[in-house]
Amino acid sequence: MASELQEAICMAKQERHKNLFLNYRNLKNFPIELLKDEGLQFLERLYMKRNSLTMLPDSLAQKLPNLVELYLHSNNIAVIPEAIGNLARLQSLDLSDNALQVVCPQIGRLTSLRHLRLANNQLKCLPSEIGALRDLETLDVSRNQLVCLPERLHQCLSLHCLTVDCNNLTCLPRQLCLLHKLNELSMATNRLTSVPLDLGRSRELQFVFVDNNVELRGLPSYLYNKVIGCSGCGLPGQACEEGPPCLSLAGMCVPLPAEVKAVGSEQERVVPLEEISMRALHMSKQPLREFSQLLPKSLFDLLQWPLGHCHSCSQPMFTIVYPKLFPLRDTALAGVHRRTTVSFVAYCCSSHCVRTFDLKQ
Repeated sequence: MASELQEAICMAKQERHKNLFLNYRNLKNFPIELLKDEGLQFLERLYMKRNSLTMLPDSLAQKLPNLVELYLHSNNIAVIPEAIGNLARLQSLDLSDNALQVVCPQIGRLTSLRHLRLANNQLKCLPSEIGALRDLETLDVSRNQLVCLPERLHQCLSLHCLTVDCNNLTCLPRQLCLLHKLNELSMATNRLTSVPLDLGRSRELQFVFVDNNVELRGLPSYLYNKVIGCSGCGLPGQACEEGPPCLSLAGMCVPLPAEVKAVGSEQERVVPLEEISMRALHMSKQPLREFSQLLPKSLFDLLQWPLGHCHSCSQPMFTIVYPKLFPLRDTALAGVHRRTTVSFVAYCCSSHCVRTFDLKQ
């Protein structure tokens, strides 16, 4: 096996191969032949799936500087070397089914990266530097132990598909709704109790899967005309625990996102002064950054990233929402989604909007 491996690498060097396949070879160490002398400067794609590697060499980027795709699926790699950030041309990195417990911040230096797969590891968090990956199109971090997603994830402006299934997420950052190229979002089998108010507002987002989030009972009405998966959501007959505001209707109780501080009703005619002030600041012609020293950080963050936008008139909302509940069982989708008790929730900016909102419009 060793001589066969050496022969394959030697041939790749001599014939200046751009692709090298070293899958299923029971490798426990990274082949030193790949790192000798000048390495394989011309190699663009390296496949080392289903081996027994436990680490990557620090000299990887130095010896294989032109890698475009690196496939390390199904090994035992526990640490990504910081030097991986020097692979300036890397576009696809697959480290699924390994033993990773942490991802180094230097991954944010892979500015050409388009596809990052980290599924089935032991990750509890992701570095905020992932937000620097402006060309990233696919991110798969399913089957880990994540309890949150980095807020800077919304800076991955090219993100098309995000998969976070089978983690321990209880909520999503509302900034996620700023990913205007996101087409598919899969977050099944987590511990979600709510999702951002604006989820589904983008026309580009067409596929949303939240199956088997048993405590999730409300979906934004923006998702009504999308392809959604919500099987196994909701616990019928269970009362909401004390905490975030809840909506109740016909025996159904739907928790609202924890960021919602006040809930208005159809009967209220006056919008709170703080909300009016925030709307006025948001509509002013001054750049938002000029308010950074004038407002507490919490309010300045709200000014940049509102709670959501009115599902009726698109007015931004900052401190109060006027919600309206539409049980899925009473909609045309009742026959499509049987194993669920979720409701659609319309979040509006005023009593007028909530009174006049129609889910089917």
